[in-house]
Amino acid sequence: MKFTAEEAIQFSKYGCIEEWVHIFLKTIGNNSSFSDGLKLQKRYWLGPIQLSVSELQRCCGPEEHMEYHNPLDDWEKHIETFCDLIQKGWEYPPLIVQHLEGKLIIRDGNHRHEALRRLHYQNCWVILWDSDNPSNLSRWSRLDE
Repeated sequence: MKFTAEEAIQFSKYGCIEEWVHIFLKTIGNNSSFSDGLKLQKRYWLGPIQLSVSELQRCCGPEEHMEYHNPLDDWEKHIETFCDLIQKGWEYPPLIVQHLEGKLIIRDGNHRHEALRRLHYQNCWVILWDSDNPSNLSRWSRLDE
């Protein structure tokens, strides 16, 4: 598997986007604990779709208020690596984003997001999920066509 947006789109067309997410997280995404946590309850999925980079909120980074704090040196090394890859044409995996109380919180892809932001990308590929109700994603469902 290549774990690109195009590949995720193909999985989505067959109603298998959740499976793609778990395969990604358990392999190259290196986030098995997140995958396990997602399986604890029913989730409603949408995407991949393109959303504005500025519309998304990170939950991980060097800032004090972040839910998942990263030391600045480690954070910057990752961002530099991702910026370099993106500039070389890397087809990055879609960010995995939670819709929660009207906010779009990046749960996987915070480093990719920051690299895209620094490279002045306007939009990025995301896979959205909501834990409560699929209608909460209806605002973005037209983008999934």
